[in-house]
Amino acid sequence: MSTITIRNVWKEYDERVVLERINLDIESRAFVALVGPSGCGKTTFLRMLLSEEAPSKGEILIDGKPLAGEPTAERGVVFQRYSVFPHLTVLGNVLLSLEFERGGFFARLFGGARRKAMEEARAMLDCVGLAEHEKKYPAQLSGGMQQRLALAQTLIRKPKVLLLDEPFGALDPGIRGDIHALMRRLWNEESLTVVMVTHDLSEAFGLATRVIAFERPRLDPVDGDRYGAVIKEDIEVWPRRIAGADSPHRTPVLVSNSPAPGLDDPAASKGLGQDDLALQA
Repeated sequence: MSTITIRNVWKEYDERVVLERINLDIESRAFVALVGPSGCGKTTFLRMLLSEEAPSKGEILIDGKPLAGEPTAERGVVFQRYSVFPHLTVLGNVLLSLEFERGGFFARLFGGARRKAMEEARAMLDCVGLAEHEKKYPAQLSGGMQQRLALAQTLIRKPKVLLLDEPFGALDPGIRGDIHALMRRLWNEESLTVVMVTHDLSEAFGLATRVIAFERPRLDPVDGDRYGAVIKEDIEVWPRRIAGADSPHRTPVLVSNSPAPGLDDPAASKGLGQDDLALQA
């Protein structure tokens, strides 16, 4: 299980309010995309889920328990900039994640423990399509391969929640399509709840089960910065995508009606049908 609950979360920096009144329930194995204009607090929200930032008010729970005060292995993150070590090979980068986790104070594994970790790292590289490149260094890889490596680094520790901060924005369209296909497969095969920040609406509706739009709607200059972004739209992609099940989509499909605030699967109770479809690419 990896259910995320956000209750009346606010985030403020001194006199500036970034986010206010954020209430969400994200079901286990959902794939949620966060969209909205630059500066509206999407990345700040993601950083709170990672525990790099703390809410000013409210609470965030995972499986009903308060979020740990610092990043933990149950939450993996992939950024737009490739977070790989240039002096290590592809295999060394993925192996290092396991050595940090299991290698004690010196972060090193030996003997049978190292052989087992090597097998796991090679299996993960095979999973993301890098098995033939394990001896290369990051500088020898294309941008798409480096992003596959960053995913492998994160997934090798088997997080319950995967956080993506515009991880595919710098990729060429063709390479991005390949990474999208990989991301769909990983989400279906691994027990992951995914929360992704993106500026690309086609990417959001092409990958996610649910799209959350942030906006700072009040523009009265008298208020200054004493108001923050809120959830403006909460849209489920329909027909529903379910992790591990055959996809009903040949192309992205979007419903026009915003579901009830805080619900992850509202369509099940609303009985949405063909008349509710607003867009089919």
